[in-house]
Amino acid sequence: MEQTTLPPHNKDEELSIKELILKIRSWVRYFSGKWKIITVLGLLGGALGFLYASFQKTQYLAELTFILEDNSSNPLGSYSGIASQFGVDLGGASSSNGLFTEDNILEFLKSRLMIERTLLSTAVSNGKKISLADFYIEMTGARKKWEQKKNLKDVSFPLNANRADFSLMQDSILNVIYSNIVEKNLEVGKLDKKLSFIEVKCTSPNEKFSKAFIERLVKEATEFYVQTKTKRHKSNVDRLQEKADSVERLLNQKTYSVAATQDLNLNPARSVAGVNLEVGTRDKLVLQTMYGEVIKNLEISKMAMLQETPIIQIIDTPILPLEKVKVSRLKSLILGGMIAGFLIILFLFVKKLYNESMR
Repeated sequence: MEQTTLPPHNKDEELSIKELILKIRSWVRYFSGKWKIITVLGLLGGALGFLYASFQKTQYLAELTFILEDNSSNPLGSYSGIASQFGVDLGGASSSNGLFTEDNILEFLKSRLMIERTLLSTAVSNGKKISLADFYIEMTGARKKWEQKKNLKDVSFPLNANRADFSLMQDSILNVIYSNIVEKNLEVGKLDKKLSFIEVKCTSPNEKFSKAFIERLVKEATEFYVQTKTKRHKSNVDRLQEKADSVERLLNQKTYSVAATQDLNLNPARSVAGVNLEVGTRDKLVLQTMYGEVIKNLEISKMAMLQETPIIQIIDTPILPLEKVKVSRLKSLILGGMIAGFLIILFLFVKKLYNESMR
């Protein structure tokens, strides 16, 4: 019968476990002896959290949800050969624009270009029309702080002002407002990664600003988006429309010319007299053919432009009164106490380790 041999007893292992238990007891006794300072500082942290929540201004949340339907394929590819004979480019099999993919549109809504355009648009505050930039300055109380500063008290962003004529101070202030909005007020994301719903949120101390800013931002972005997507096709349509108008004028002139020639009392004995009529009729026929082709390609280009025009459908818009966002006093009290307690325990832990290492 085989005998089972037990592994040799490891005294070092038993000693190390015993030392670990003793070490834990030592730490427990150490922190137990410091319970007063831990409790006091924990209560102080809780009180600070409570006061922070009490003095925190109420924020108003505006939410807007929209869906972007963009047809990236071009079903008019079969007509491109015909249109190309007249110098018209209807695009290839795919005309997707990489700038405006669903992921890029999220960053595009937070771009400086779109936010500046939004800030310089019209808003209504206290019954008067002002720019959203001035609205933001008044809302944050910056205008009152600037009254004692000569270089700032007269700075404003009037409506219909030329952006290229802004001073260095206006540029700096606009840049600060843009940075603050992106960091503190604006949030852009998708409701679900599998869905095409895009949600834009704006949080500010003024519910009218939150609502106006988010609605104007989406409007500016969608208008710029549509113009960019259809720019090439619109150029084709404008060029063909101009050509159609020109050929139509020539055709009308030739029609009147042929009619006038037919009305003349020609001598039937002289066949040369009918040459002008024949030439005029021939030119009229050529112009009619050209006009028909131009009109046909004009309609094809219009169809292509409509195909490329994206559909941006607003699903949900912010409705007054907006949802109030305020920090809970109870949560702030508990969280402040926990943070203060953790910090004092960490400090005592480091202090004890330092004292032991210096012995």
